[in-house]
Amino acid sequence: MIPTEILKKVRRIQILTSAMVQDLFAGQYHSAFKGLGMEFEEVREYQPGDDVRTIDWNVTARTGNPFVKRFREERELTVMLLVDVSASQEFGTNQQLKSELVAELGATLAFSAIQNNDKVALILFSDRIERVVPAGKGTRHVLRVVRELLYNKPSGRGTDIEQALQYMNRVLTRRSVVFLISDFQAPDFSRALQVVRHRHDLIPVYVRDRRETELPPVRYVELYDPESGEQLLVDTTSRAFRERFRRGSGEREAALLSSFRRLGIDMVDVTTGESFAAPLQRFFRKRGRRR
Repeated sequence: MIPTEILKKVRRIQILTSAMVQDLFAGQYHSAFKGLGMEFEEVREYQPGDDVRTIDWNVTARTGNPFVKRFREERELTVMLLVDVSASQEFGTNQQLKSELVAELGATLAFSAIQNNDKVALILFSDRIERVVPAGKGTRHVLRVVRELLYNKPSGRGTDIEQALQYMNRVLTRRSVVFLISDFQAPDFSRALQVVRHRHDLIPVYVRDRRETELPPVRYVELYDPESGEQLLVDTTSRAFRERFRRGSGEREAALLSSFRRLGIDMVDVTTGESFAAPLQRFFRKRGRRR
């Protein structure tokens, strides 16, 4: 039996994200991702403006009138949500934890997928594989995905993206759309990233909180790393310390973005306490134009 408070929160997420899918992403999701190929649908009589390369010469010769072949996109895709649930996701300083932002974003992507008759799968990972939900369709399936995003209690605290990518590569037997949702606070995973990039349509979603890159001058603050358990007392009124902190986080971020660009990977960038609708729309529009 699922507790009432869990059902209420899942329902709230469903209402919030379903409205966003209908109002903001109608049509954009479909145009952003290619289907698996084209399949023959019918032959019809030629009309002015039709591409002459689609003329069916056999039917044309038999009937004495020009006919063209029509094809339709073989649409059904599998959308994999590969989601980081390490301890660093339980951080947030702007009205929202990163894990809460991830749940809403994941639900929006899942509802967008099923609205287009695509399948949705989920892998939750930390420094190990935490939970796997096989690909499925329908509202009930997506609500199960949302429940896992909201209430799964991970066993691990660290982040191993390389292991997660390798595991996913083994279980996904056909080309899929993969949203890798993480704050990317992890050891180097570029080799696994390159392998997955060639087999699947990989989209990293960078989840961040502004206090991870810039500290306010509020005197003494105890910094705590939720993944390693390390603690450090710092004086944030020190301009030199704040600058080192900002520069260090900036360098890590620049290295991450550089690795994505080098592999030709599009990235979505979202921040706690801010709407993810605009970044997601920009991504969909960019993909649609490219197609």
